[in-house]
Amino acid sequence: MLAIENLRSGYGRIEALHGVSLEVHAGEVVALLGANGAGKTTLLRAISGVQPATAGEIRFEGRRIERMPAHRRVPLGIAQVPEGRQLFTPLSVEDNLKLGAWTRKASGAAADIARIFAMFPMLDALRHTAAGALSGGQQQMLAIGRALMARPKLVLLDEPSMGLAPILVDQIFSIIAELKRTGQTILLVEQNARAALAIADRGYVIATGSITAGASAAALLADPRVQSGYLGV
Repeated sequence: MLAIENLRSGYGRIEALHGVSLEVHAGEVVALLGANGAGKTTLLRAISGVQPATAGEIRFEGRRIERMPAHRRVPLGIAQVPEGRQLFTPLSVEDNLKLGAWTRKASGAAADIARIFAMFPMLDALRHTAAGALSGGQQQMLAIGRALMARPKLVLLDEPSMGLAPILVDQIFSIIAELKRTGQTILLVEQNARAALAIADRGYVIATGSITAGASAAALLADPRVQSGYLGV
């Protein structure tokens, strides 16, 4: 579904991605591991189009998209759940969900909102509440729901457990597991490497803007370098 070859991107004179290559196949959950500043978020932003690529290729279902503006990538089937949620905080839960379906015909939005509320019953009870008044865990659920409103083929999920209490982290990963069971393709950036690899099919390690390892999730969990660098072993 997604093939990236020798991708480079940066901020001014600072290059953040140095020739990154990776693949994501349909129906997979692929984890991207790395320390803060390694280039994880930059890579997701380059895939969604909000961060320009300076070199290399991004192919989505065989189509080159690295020069395509972000608003044209969403209808192709790419949706990003950004780090820090980035909700429209003055708007209600329901209105945030409606905005997730902005690129689609309005006729199907009501059914999808019902599906999201069935997935997140807590949000249903808060549908008229301003997004800024929600807890961190509720906001993360809303951010995921808003992305799903676009009916994406690929979800770019950036640090979904950041700042959440352990019980809420468990809930978020249960949601990701359920999405995986439905066949949703996910590229997951997550500081909690153990939890990410426990749910992923495959994974990559990125360090200082370069991919340093790529293997099955089981192989990465057993890799001494990953154990010492990211799993606290």
